[in-house]
Amino acid sequence: MAIQYPDNAAKLAPRAIGMATPPVIRSISLSDLHDALRLGWEDFKAVPSHAVMLCVIYPVLGIVLFRMVLGYSVLPLLFPLAAGFALLGPFAAIGLYELSRRRERGEEASAWDALGVLRAPSFAAMLGLGMMLLTLFVVWVATANAIYIAIFGHTPAASIPDFATRVLMTTEGWTLIIVGCGVGFLFAVVALCVSVVSFPLMLDRHASATDAIRTSLRAMIKNPITMAAWGLIVAVLLVIGSLPVFIGLAVVLPLLGHATWHIYRKVVEPDPNPPYEQPRPPKGHRYAADFPANLFPWSRER
Repeated sequence: MAIQYPDNAAKLAPRAIGMATPPVIRSISLSDLHDALRLGWEDFKAVPSHAVMLCVIYPVLGIVLFRMVLGYSVLPLLFPLAAGFALLGPFAAIGLYELSRRRERGEEASAWDALGVLRAPSFAAMLGLGMMLLTLFVVWVATANAIYIAIFGHTPAASIPDFATRVLMTTEGWTLIIVGCGVGFLFAVVALCVSVVSFPLMLDRHASATDAIRTSLRAMIKNPITMAAWGLIVAVLLVIGSLPVFIGLAVVLPLLGHATWHIYRKVVEPDPNPPYEQPRPPKGHRYAADFPANLFPWSRER
């Protein structure tokens, strides 16, 4: 089928970053969360190898962190580092949002298409918000370390069994668990409030980081119970994925990333005047003689 271009396509310029009017926020229910997870799973099944490849860094990073803990006796930081994945996840999944977006539009979705997010007009805004989440992650790890030192002092644990005994079999250990989880919960709430629909909105509507954060806050205010339930689902799935040395995150993170895109679609009404995007030409056949140029398809785009 031939691609139809608007009559004034030549006059259309890319929309400037930012939105003239705030998006309309809808109320959603728990059934919408279930449907978003179902659609996210469908996306994952459609491109499983690509999604796993995009997120394989997480299990690798988890193993590296585990080895680092054994080698440098920083066992108290193992749980804060693992829990911090929830703070960085919304930014790390931007490639997955692009895959779900393309499948939604009936376009081809492949690993290289996920890299197309790097060419998005609002990528700088996404990078800025991602740096904000990274800063939040660093502050969280530093805070968790300070809490441990305040309770146990600077004396390191002699071994993993010794550390487990300290944490699980002493009054100080339970104080650490309660205070640490409470403070970690506050960090998670902040991350959820500013990013629940921010990155999909920036990708879809070329919104600025400020507009995206405002929209996420409005979504949280209008759907407090549903969004709290989503945060709980994310936390539970991340814990499940982290248990076998973080290997399960290779499935959990793509699922959550795709589902986040569909939650965005349910919470934010479609843009009545979507930004015009130049249709991409078909990729056509690729031949061995094109290697390695075919590893960088965007280099051939005009």
